[in-house]
Amino acid sequence: MNYDKALVAGKLRRWETYLNNYRLPAWEQIPDLGLYMEQVIVLLRQYLDYLPPELKEEEAITAAAINNYVRTKIMPEPVKKRYYRAHIAYLLVICTLKQGLSIALISKILPPGLPEPELRELYTRYAARHALSAAFFVEQVRGVAGPILDHSDENAFSIRRTEELIVSSAIIGGFSRLLAEKLMLLADKDLSTGGSIEKLPEAEALLWNGKNNT
Repeated sequence: MNYDKALVAGKLRRWETYLNNYRLPAWEQIPDLGLYMEQVIVLLRQYLDYLPPELKEEEAITAAAINNYVRTKIMPEPVKKRYYRAHIAYLLVICTLKQGLSIALISKILPPGLPEPELRELYTRYAARHALSAAFFVEQVRGVAGPILDHSDENAFSIRRTEELIVSSAIIGGFSRLLAEKLMLLADKDLSTGGSIEKLPEAEALLWNGKNNT
């Protein structure tokens, strides 16, 4: 595959500008009017327009997917077929997190049936973290793509070819998902129950066991 450097650089700059300005809607901005499914899908696609359908095997936001989330109790049921602010907040978190986590793990981060005050606090923190993560991602891409973007901030990790940027992005995405999953497995555990003790160097393991026996 051949890539035009100027075209790729332009895409990276537009992506940077877009993500630096992108924000999930604030809790108060999410409509609480009671929307029907078709209206919810249109709204979500507007909110999450950085998930272009042409990059997916199937549309990321569909009635079938939403019905499945309800059926499996990942999110609350609609009220007389209408979806309110709480439903849409659940869907925003689910749709953004499912790019990197399984639905089963998402339900641990976003437990179903949260009281609205708790959901509002969780969603607000999540939206803030989403914006910070987007800014971090942009900074990292700019840091390694200096030769493509023709700026002087080159370093040991700099990438000169688009193919290398594609492969690196895919590898980092895999590492990021794996790290998130591994960290989630540590919930409610310590060194004695989390399995890490077995992989410590022998001297450290003995020291840890000695401390636990005192």
